[in-house]
Amino acid sequence: MIRAEAEGLDVAAVLAHYEAHGFARLGPVLDDAGIESLRERADDLMLGRVVYPGLFFQPDAASGRYEDAPLGLGWQGPSLDYRKLEKLEKDPRFLAWLENPLFERIARARIPGDIVLYRAILFHKGPAGGSNLPFHQDGGKLWGLTREPDLQIWTALDDAPEGGGCLEVVPGSHRAGLVTALGGVIPPDRVAAADADAHVVPLPVRAGEALLIHNHVWHRSGRGRPGQRRRAFSACYMSADTTCVRKKKAPRVFPPVFRHPVRGG
Repeated sequence: MIRAEAEGLDVAAVLAHYEAHGFARLGPVLDDAGIESLRERADDLMLGRVVYPGLFFQPDAASGRYEDAPLGLGWQGPSLDYRKLEKLEKDPRFLAWLENPLFERIARARIPGDIVLYRAILFHKGPAGGSNLPFHQDGGKLWGLTREPDLQIWTALDDAPEGGGCLEVVPGSHRAGLVTALGGVIPPDRVAAADADAHVVPLPVRAGEALLIHNHVWHRSGRGRPGQRRRAFSACYMSADTTCVRKKKAPRVFPPVFRHPVRGG
C-alpha cells in the first residue's frame, strides 16, 4: 500500500523537524489502492459488515460539540456517524498499514528496543460535519502509563482541507510537557494565556498523506465540511517497556508491532 517514492524518504530530516516543532509532514505515502481499501474497511466496520470482538466505538454528537459526544455506549448499530473506532490492529488491512516499512523505520529511529502499539484508531467526521475537537494533549493520567509515548503517525484517508477538519497545531508546544497531570483537553484559561489561536498552524492534507504528531504538542481539529467525510487513521507507537497502571479495570496489554531480531552466536 505504500507509494514507491515514500520508501526513500529522508527519515532523519523528518525527525529533526518533528523534534523541533512537535509535528512533521511525511507527504503522500499511502497509494490510491490503499486509500480505497482502508476507506472500504472503515465503512465495513461502522456498518457492521465486518465484526471483531472487542472493537471500541464512540458515536458522534448530533450537536457537533465535542463536549456532547456520548461516552460508554459502544456499538449502536450500523451507522456512518461514529466519531472513533479503536483497536483497529484487529483488522488485517489496518494492521498491514501500521506495520509498513516506512513507519517501522521512523519508529525504530525514535524508540529503542522492542516497540508496541498503544492504540490504532480511526477518527471520523461524517457527512454532517462531525464534531470539533478542542486543543488537547495525548497523554497524562488519562492514558495510565508508566512513561509518556511521543510518536503518533496520522494518515489521511480523505482530504482534510483548511477549514474542513484538518489538524491544527501550536508548533513547539510539546517542549513544555503536559499542561495538566491528567492530560487530555487543555483548560480554556491556559489556552487563552498562551494566546494559542495566534500561534496555531493548520495542517491541510490530501488523502494518502501522513503526519507525525507528538503526543504533547497542542493540537485540535474543527468540524468537517457538510457533505464531505473526513476519515483519518492514527497509530501511536511506544517502547515495549511501557506498562499500564490503571486500577479501575484490568491493566491493558499492548500488542507488539516491531521486535528487534534475536542475535545468535
